[in-house]
Amino acid sequence: QHYGYLRLVYFHRDSAVDFKNALDSMQSDATELYGLILDLRDNPGGVLQPAIEMADGFLEQGEIVSMRGRNAAMQSSFSARQGQWLPGLPMVVLVDRGTASASEVLAGALQDHKRAVIVGERTFGKGSVQTVLPLRNGSGIKLTTARYFTPSGKSIQAQGIQPDLVVASAVEVIETVDDRLLEADLD
Repeated sequence: QHYGYLRLVYFHRDSAVDFKNALDSMQSDATELYGLILDLRDNPGGVLQPAIEMADGFLEQGEIVSMRGRNAAMQSSFSARQGQWLPGLPMVVLVDRGTASASEVLAGALQDHKRAVIVGERTFGKGSVQTVLPLRNGSGIKLTTARYFTPSGKSIQAQGIQPDLVVASAVEVIETVDDRLLEADLD
């Protein structure tokens, strides 16, 4: 049996197009895919729109992410349109504590719609929207103006995405088995 594996290390402007091309390339081979593994480990995010487009590609309908702020101008949500990539194909998304921001939006949408099983560690929890306000002296101030929420209404900020199947990293396993103190453990 053959499984597709795609690793995304960062979301840039063309990530969704590049990702779709990679999926098309996998499908153009004569090999039948039995599942897809999407690796978002250590993906710090980047540009949000490609993550939304990828979630849209795997979802037939429903909300992908919402942004909620203090006023009505900062309220918005993104929903999937009809048409789905690899319908019915089982998916696993690998995450860890380095998975942040746009990658958490993608993982959260796929998890909440039960389109993928999320495997790994709880993610970083970077679910805030910042706005830079320029000051007269040329400097600026960055304010958190909204937060990202998954389709089920869970805040990503400081909570992260909790995997469906928790798998500790090799570092955690070694630290658990080896009870000797490290320098980082000392005051």
